[in-house]
Amino acid sequence: MPPAERRALILLLSLAIAGHAIRLVLNRPDQAPGEIELVQALPGQSPLAHKDSTIALGRPLDPGERIDLDRSGAAEIARLPRVGPGLAKRIIADRETRGPFGNMAGLDRVPGVGAALLGAIQDHVTFSGRPPASDPSPSALDSSQNRISLNQATAVQLEALPGIGARLAAAIVRDRERNGPFPSIDALSRIPGIKPALVGRVRQRLQVP
Repeated sequence: MPPAERRALILLLSLAIAGHAIRLVLNRPDQAPGEIELVQALPGQSPLAHKDSTIALGRPLDPGERIDLDRSGAAEIARLPRVGPGLAKRIIADRETRGPFGNMAGLDRVPGVGAALLGAIQDHVTFSGRPPASDPSPSALDSSQNRISLNQATAVQLEALPGIGARLAAAIVRDRERNGPFPSIDALSRIPGIKPALVGRVRQRLQVP
């Protein structure tokens, strides 16, 4: 037998012996020959459970299905458009720290949530909790039209508007103090971070006396 063929035969025999030894080590006494468990589940977990959670995470929302942001877990919230696991975890953390959101304005307090995201998910979410309490002053709230005066409202009142949140509310008050009253609702676009689409969302909630 040529040396090259002899080396190849020895290599094949070595691999066969090694494979048989591995099966002897991995097989349990009550396990049928050749039946090897390639994935061993950790305590309290299983590959099947992991598969199910992955399928749930990737499952699109059914028509008309809504996610309760005051009760749902991170896996369900991550199914919403443009949310994902990272932002879902931040939403849960904020809810556990500061209480339920109650409405879209409450959700806007979460870092990473802005007007674009609120618009993308508004038809897919619901809220079972009560919104954060606000204390509107009589001079700022037109009770007949339920509109807030842009030039008299406090930061807390402005924060409750859809898509505004704490950061933009503070910016509006700061700009008003530095540059004077807003001549119109459209003048809100002079605030960095407030786009025409957001102005359109809050227009029906504001007035300029």
